[in-house]
Amino acid sequence: MSATPPIVVGITGASGAPYAVRLLQQLVGAHRPVSLIVSKYGLRLLQTEMGIESMDALRKAVGKDAWDSCVEPFSNEDRGAPPASGSAITAGMIVCPCSMGTLSAISVGASRSLIERAADVTLKEKRRLVLVPRETPLSAIHLGNMLRLTRAGAVVMPASPGFYHRPKQITDLVDFVVARMLDHLGVEQTLVKQWVGERD
Repeated sequence: MSATPPIVVGITGASGAPYAVRLLQQLVGAHRPVSLIVSKYGLRLLQTEMGIESMDALRKAVGKDAWDSCVEPFSNEDRGAPPASGSAITAGMIVCPCSMGTLSAISVGASRSLIERAADVTLKEKRRLVLVPRETPLSAIHLGNMLRLTRAGAVVMPASPGFYHRPKQITDLVDFVVARMLDHLGVEQTLVKQWVGERD
Protein backbone atom coordinates (compact mmCIF):
# COMPACT_ATOMS: atom_id res chain seq x y z
CA MET A 1 0.00 0.00 0.00
CA SER A 2 1.06 3.57 -0.73
CA ALA A 3 2.22 6.05 1.90
CA THR A 4 -0.30 8.51 0.41
CA PRO A 5 -3.36 8.85 2.68
CA PRO A 6 -6.29 6.80 1.38
CA ILE A 7 -9.58 8.08 0.08
CA VAL A 8 -12.40 6.41 1.99
CA VAL A 9 -15.08 5.10 -0.37
CA GLY A 10 -18.47 4.01 0.94
CA ILE A 11 -21.01 2.18 -1.22
CA THR A 12 -24.59 2.06 0.08
CA GLY A 13 -27.94 0.87 -1.24
CA ALA A 14 -29.14 3.77 -3.38
CA SER A 15 -29.38 3.12 -7.11
CA GLY A 16 -26.13 3.94 -8.90
CA ALA A 17 -23.83 0.90 -8.83
CA PRO A 18 -22.22 1.81 -12.19
CA TYR A 19 -21.04 5.09 -10.67
CA ALA A 20 -19.39 3.26 -7.78
CA VAL A 21 -17.59 0.73 -9.95
CA ARG A 22 -16.38 3.36 -12.42
CA LEU A 23 -15.19 5.56 -9.55
CA LEU A 24 -13.15 2.69 -8.10
CA GLN A 25 -11.68 1.90 -11.51
CA GLN A 26 -10.59 5.51 -11.93
CA LEU A 27 -9.13 5.81 -8.41
CA VAL A 28 -7.01 2.67 -8.72
CA GLY A 29 -6.09 3.70 -12.26
CA ALA A 30 -4.70 6.90 -10.76
CA HIS A 31 -2.85 4.77 -8.16
CA ARG A 32 -4.79 6.34 -5.30
CA PRO A 33 -5.11 4.17 -2.19
CA VAL A 34 -8.69 3.42 -1.21
CA SER A 35 -10.24 2.36 2.08
CA LEU A 36 -13.41 0.64 0.84
CA ILE A 37 -16.56 0.05 2.87
CA VAL A 38 -19.57 -1.64 1.26
CA SER A 39 -22.81 -1.93 3.21
CA LYS A 40 -24.90 -5.09 2.90
CA TYR A 41 -27.45 -3.11 0.90
CA GLY A 42 -24.62 -1.70 -1.19
CA LEU A 43 -23.58 -5.24 -2.06
CA ARG A 44 -27.16 -6.14 -2.90
CA LEU A 45 -27.29 -3.07 -5.15
CA LEU A 46 -24.13 -4.17 -6.97
CA GLN A 47 -25.71 -7.57 -7.58
CA THR A 48 -29.06 -6.14 -8.73
CA GLU A 49 -27.67 -3.51 -11.08
CA MET A 50 -24.42 -5.07 -12.30
CA GLY A 51 -24.47 -8.77 -11.43
CA ILE A 52 -21.60 -8.30 -8.94
CA GLU A 53 -22.45 -10.84 -6.25
CA SER A 54 -19.46 -10.63 -3.90
CA MET A 55 -16.45 -8.56 -2.93
CA ASP A 56 -14.30 -10.89 -5.01
CA ALA A 57 -16.52 -10.19 -8.02
CA LEU A 58 -16.15 -6.46 -7.34
CA ARG A 59 -12.38 -6.92 -7.19
CA LYS A 60 -12.53 -8.60 -10.60
CA ALA A 61 -14.69 -5.81 -12.05
CA VAL A 62 -12.29 -3.14 -10.81
CA GLY A 63 -9.17 -5.07 -11.87
CA LYS A 64 -7.47 -7.58 -9.60
CA ASP A 65 -3.90 -6.24 -9.81
CA ALA A 66 -4.93 -2.61 -9.31
CA TRP A 67 -7.28 -3.63 -6.48
CA ASP A 68 -4.58 -5.58 -4.69
CA SER A 69 -2.15 -2.66 -4.85
CA CYS A 70 -4.62 0.11 -3.94
CA VAL A 71 -7.78 -1.14 -2.21
CA GLU A 72 -8.14 -2.13 1.44
CA PRO A 73 -11.69 -3.30 2.23
CA PHE A 74 -13.29 -2.97 5.66
CA SER A 75 -16.50 -4.44 7.07
CA ASN A 76 -19.26 -1.89 7.56
CA GLU A 77 -19.93 -3.55 10.91
CA ASP A 78 -16.42 -2.82 12.21
CA ARG A 79 -16.61 0.57 13.91
CA GLY A 80 -13.12 -0.03 15.30
CA ALA A 81 -11.49 -0.02 11.84
CA PRO A 82 -9.03 2.78 10.94
CA PRO A 83 -11.59 4.97 9.06
CA ALA A 84 -13.51 5.30 12.35
CA SER A 85 -10.70 7.28 13.98
CA GLY A 86 -9.71 10.88 13.37
CA SER A 87 -6.09 9.94 14.07
CA ALA A 88 -6.08 7.78 10.93
CA ILE A 89 -5.20 10.35 8.27
CA THR A 90 -7.22 10.19 5.06
CA ALA A 91 -7.50 12.26 1.89
CA GLY A 92 -11.25 12.59 2.42
CA MET A 93 -14.27 10.41 1.84
CA ILE A 94 -16.96 9.81 -0.75
CA VAL A 95 -20.19 7.86 -0.36
CA CYS A 96 -21.29 6.73 -3.81
CA PRO A 97 -24.10 6.04 -4.14
CA CYS A 98 -25.41 7.50 -0.91
CA SER A 99 -28.81 6.29 0.23
CA MET A 100 -31.17 8.76 1.86
CA GLY A 101 -31.02 6.67 5.04
CA THR A 102 -27.23 7.02 5.13
CA LEU A 103 -27.43 10.73 4.31
CA SER A 104 -29.94 11.23 7.12
CA ALA A 105 -27.79 9.33 9.64
CA ILE A 106 -24.69 11.33 8.70
CA SER A 107 -26.62 14.59 9.01
CA VAL A 108 -27.41 13.86 12.67
CA GLY A 109 -24.15 12.11 13.58
CA ALA A 110 -25.81 8.73 14.22
CA SER A 111 -22.63 6.69 13.47
CA ARG A 112 -24.46 3.35 13.48
CA SER A 113 -22.06 1.77 10.99
CA LEU A 114 -18.49 2.24 9.80
CA ILE A 115 -19.64 4.26 6.78
CA GLU A 116 -21.62 6.61 8.98
CA ARG A 117 -18.84 6.87 11.57
CA ALA A 118 -16.17 7.47 8.93
CA ALA A 119 -18.30 10.26 7.43
CA ASP A 120 -18.78 11.78 10.89
CA VAL A 121 -15.01 11.67 11.44
CA THR A 122 -14.39 13.24 8.04
CA LEU A 123 -16.63 16.17 8.96
CA LYS A 124 -15.22 16.68 12.43
CA GLU A 125 -11.66 16.60 11.13
CA LYS A 126 -12.68 19.10 8.42
CA ARG A 127 -11.66 16.84 5.57
CA ARG A 128 -13.42 16.65 2.23
CA LEU A 129 -16.69 14.68 2.35
CA VAL A 130 -18.58 14.08 -0.91
CA LEU A 131 -22.03 12.49 -0.82
CA VAL A 132 -23.61 11.25 -4.06
CA PRO A 133 -27.36 10.69 -3.55
CA ARG A 134 -29.54 9.30 -6.33
CA GLU A 135 -33.16 9.94 -5.46
CA THR A 136 -36.11 11.68 -7.06
CA PRO A 137 -38.26 13.48 -6.19
CA LEU A 138 -36.72 14.94 -3.05
CA SER A 139 -38.86 15.49 0.04
CA ALA A 140 -38.51 18.44 2.41
CA ILE A 141 -36.79 16.02 4.83
CA HIS A 142 -34.21 15.04 2.19
CA LEU A 143 -33.56 18.68 1.33
CA GLY A 144 -33.26 19.63 4.99
CA ASN A 145 -30.70 16.89 5.60
CA MET A 146 -28.72 18.00 2.54
CA LEU A 147 -28.75 21.61 3.72
CA ARG A 148 -27.57 20.57 7.18
CA LEU A 149 -24.70 18.58 5.68
CA THR A 150 -23.71 21.35 3.28
CA ARG A 151 -23.57 23.79 6.19
CA ALA A 152 -21.41 21.27 8.07
CA GLY A 153 -18.90 21.26 5.21
CA ALA A 154 -19.95 18.32 3.05
CA VAL A 155 -20.35 18.45 -0.73
CA VAL A 156 -23.74 17.05 -1.75
CA MET A 157 -23.44 15.97 -5.38
CA PRO A 158 -26.61 14.37 -6.75
CA ALA A 159 -25.92 11.93 -9.58
CA SER A 160 -27.31 14.26 -12.26
CA PRO A 161 -25.48 13.89 -15.56
CA GLY A 162 -25.42 16.78 -18.02
CA PHE A 163 -26.00 16.51 -21.74
CA TYR A 164 -23.98 19.36 -23.25
CA HIS A 165 -21.16 16.92 -24.04
CA ARG A 166 -23.65 15.00 -26.26
CA PRO A 167 -23.48 11.55 -24.66
CA LYS A 168 -23.91 8.63 -27.04
CA GLN A 169 -24.15 5.80 -24.54
CA ILE A 170 -24.83 5.14 -20.87
CA THR A 171 -21.11 5.02 -20.06
CA ASP A 172 -20.81 8.64 -21.23
CA LEU A 173 -23.42 9.66 -18.65
CA VAL A 174 -21.69 7.64 -15.93
CA ASP A 175 -18.32 9.17 -16.81
CA PHE A 176 -19.78 12.68 -16.63
CA VAL A 177 -20.82 12.21 -13.01
CA VAL A 178 -17.67 10.30 -12.01
CA ALA A 179 -15.51 13.06 -13.51
CA ARG A 180 -17.21 15.57 -11.20
CA MET A 181 -16.59 13.28 -8.24
CA LEU A 182 -12.89 13.01 -9.10
CA ASP A 183 -12.65 16.78 -9.50
CA HIS A 184 -14.00 17.28 -5.99
CA LEU A 185 -11.71 14.59 -4.57
CA GLY A 186 -8.68 16.34 -6.09
CA VAL A 187 -7.90 13.44 -8.42
CA GLU A 188 -6.85 14.27 -11.97
CA GLN A 189 -9.19 12.85 -14.59
CA THR A 190 -9.47 12.68 -18.36
CA LEU A 191 -13.00 11.30 -18.56
CA VAL A 192 -14.60 14.63 -19.42
CA LYS A 193 -12.94 17.79 -20.72
CA GLN A 194 -13.30 20.91 -18.63
CA TRP A 195 -15.94 23.29 -19.92
CA VAL A 196 -14.35 26.38 -21.45
CA GLY A 197 -17.54 28.10 -22.59
CA GLU A 198 -18.74 29.22 -25.98
CA ARG A 199 -16.31 31.18 -28.12
CA ASP A 200 -17.03 33.41 -31.13
